Amino acid sequence: MKLAPITACLSVLALAACGRAEPVGDMPSQEELAAAANAAAATAIANQQEADDTENRNYVNTERGFSVTFPEGWVKNAAESNADGAVYEDPGAGADARVFWRKNDGDQTLQQIVQTASSGSEGVDGDFIGDNEYRGTANDGEGNNLALRLLRQPDGSVVTATFVYPEMLSEQYQAIAEKLLDSLKIFAPSNQTPEGGAPAEASNAAGA
Repeated sequence: MKLAPITACLSVLALAACGRAEPVGDMPSQEELAAAANAAAATAIANQQEADDTENRNYVNTERGFSVTFPEGWVKNAAESNADGAVYEDPGAGADARVFWRKNDGDQTLQQIVQTASSGSEGVDGDFIGDNEYRGTANDGEGNNLALRLLRQPDGSVVTATFVYPEMLSEQYQAIAEKLLDSLKIFAPSNQTPEGGAPAEASNAAGA
């Protein structure tokens, strides 16, 4: 039997079948191609908007040496923000977060600063983490809870982050407040950093 020619013919037919173009009827229509292109464009726009939103929420103050990430959907209060820090607000619920740097003219210890900051608040409760960090909670006596974090920088200045929210919404906001306070980091201010060098985080900077 002449198997070789038959085998060769089968191989040629198999290759031809593999290389055969799809029938015209199976090709996507112009409408389908346009819909796919529009979907891809919409996805790209959504991803860009998400990236822009994340960038807007990541507040970095290189001059004062700190950074923090505000909650998604919150709006910056430009009138109350300045070169020393920023205020962001939840548009619908009366909550806000404030993160500011301030000079420590009297070279106070963090314990002294906390004592001063606690005056006027009710039920202050917190803990010192080493000599240069404090975290606590309080009630302002007007139906609002406050979550607080202070970081003392190597030069003695202090970065204070406060998260204030209605007491009745504690269950909703406690986790958000904790996440914001955890995101606070301090690093060497730009005037203490060699030009072109990345700012170095202080030893008590928060992890991501």
